[in-house]
Amino acid sequence: MRIYIKDKPLRIKKPEDIKDQSIYSLVLNTDDVLINEKKFKGDVLILNATHGIIKTILFILHHKKPKSLESITLVTDDYDAAVELIKSKFKIIRAAGGVVARDEKILMIYRFDKWDLPKGKIEKGETSSVGAKREVEEECNIEVEIVEKICTTWHTYVQGGRDILKKTSWYLMNCLDDKKMKPQLSEGIEDVKWMNKKEVDIALYTSYRSIQHVHNKYKKLKQFQSL
Repeated sequence: MRIYIKDKPLRIKKPEDIKDQSIYSLVLNTDDVLINEKKFKGDVLILNATHGIIKTILFILHHKKPKSLESITLVTDDYDAAVELIKSKFKIIRAAGGVVARDEKILMIYRFDKWDLPKGKIEKGETSSVGAKREVEEECNIEVEIVEKICTTWHTYVQGGRDILKKTSWYLMNCLDDKKMKPQLSEGIEDVKWMNKKEVDIALYTSYRSIQHVHNKYKKLKQFQSL
């Protein structure tokens, strides 16, 4: 599981998932974490993460946000219990969105001073795929069809004093009609634009890391489809 907390990825992994510790900037055991959290720089790996350590890391990422930290990976023998512990600390909201492709370009939206991908909350009774299609069509005023699922992302934010964990399901989509394409201003979207590879790379440079992750998964999916 990978969760973006204030745009910093927190990964939960099983011991067998860690093949090479040398790729991490800093490797700590549980006892080390309690000594000095200011050590957190680059990509940090924490072995034998207890429930107490997981709670501590959540607090650090939410309230302190070490500037030099790139990511934290927690390794635990009880993966399922760790995931459930994290989920229990948040109100979970379901959302869905899409990477809309056409002629080697993808559709980007501009909202809150960042280029983003169209997405939104799933309504009661909707499946994630139906919600994804509806949100993309509403936010961009286009017609699309779903091809297949790309991935799922998790990210946190605070709303009304509550800690929210948003689960977003992402789908690859084809554009069927964009003749009336325009941004949904009521949702804070200022622009909608088809972008080629170079333009996307530039736009994603200052976008959210979760969106960069979705784009990387999309590229891998396209590579697989071309085989």
